[in-house]
Amino acid sequence: MPSLDDLKKRIKSVKSTQKITKAMKMVAAAKLRKAQENAEKGRPYSQKMQNVILNLTKSIKDQENAPKLLVGTGKDQVYLCVVLTADRGLCGGFNSNICKLAKAHFKKTLEQGKNLKIITVGSKGLDQIKRDYGNYIVQKYSFKDKKQITFKEAEIVGKEIMKLFKQNEFDRCFLFYNNFKNVITQIPQAQQIIPTEKKLEETKDEDSTFYEFEPDEEEILEELLPKNISTQVFKAFLENAASEQGSRMTAMDNATRNAGDLVDKLTINYNRSRQASITKELIEIISGAESL
Repeated sequence: MPSLDDLKKRIKSVKSTQKITKAMKMVAAAKLRKAQENAEKGRPYSQKMQNVILNLTKSIKDQENAPKLLVGTGKDQVYLCVVLTADRGLCGGFNSNICKLAKAHFKKTLEQGKNLKIITVGSKGLDQIKRDYGNYIVQKYSFKDKKQITFKEAEIVGKEIMKLFKQNEFDRCFLFYNNFKNVITQIPQAQQIIPTEKKLEETKDEDSTFYEFEPDEEEILEELLPKNISTQVFKAFLENAASEQGSRMTAMDNATRNAGDLVDKLTINYNRSRQASITKELIEIISGAESL
């Protein structure tokens, strides 16, 4: 049974941890508001760009000579998977949920006899993936020194994807990230960005207007498709930023509550032990007095 001093030190330690988790929850809540605004503002732009590209494809006459970023290489053998996670922990299941979805996709890809290549963005994802799939990692990025991820970082990843594609290193490319819904819910996503998925994103107001493009559609797509890769990566960064803060806020809230419950239990044990110690001392005093 722990002594009174041990219990007192334990209570003090848990209370200190509770202060830290409460402070982290407040910081995450403050960061979440800005991150959520950025994610919500970024969605219409990425969705509109995706829809413009798909609308452009409808008017392409020569599908066989269409850009490979749009229609693919004609093969389906090598898959490039870009896993976007955080560089920091203490955010609940945020990183684990992304890696779990990615690993399931890796396993399915290899079982189908496909070749697998992986790019990791974020040290936490790298730590989890390299244990089982370290041999398949071709590039890794960490932006731990950046206070906030910008489009510049998304372009770095996007240009690496484009470089590998131009070198015929893969046939399909997938992004893995968390889609932010609310503070409690973040849904892991696997989005195919090469070739472009042949479906329109959901928008509140569907635009059915017919447009004439100048220059022609092929030239526009040649310029727009590479930019779309970086745009989709940036959208994933924004969704991840909001999801990370939401998950951290929830995790720290749970940790603060658990610390409070533990302090209550330890305080009860401390009071009982103290009372037992006092009772024992009284019994010894009374027994000694009677013996005289």
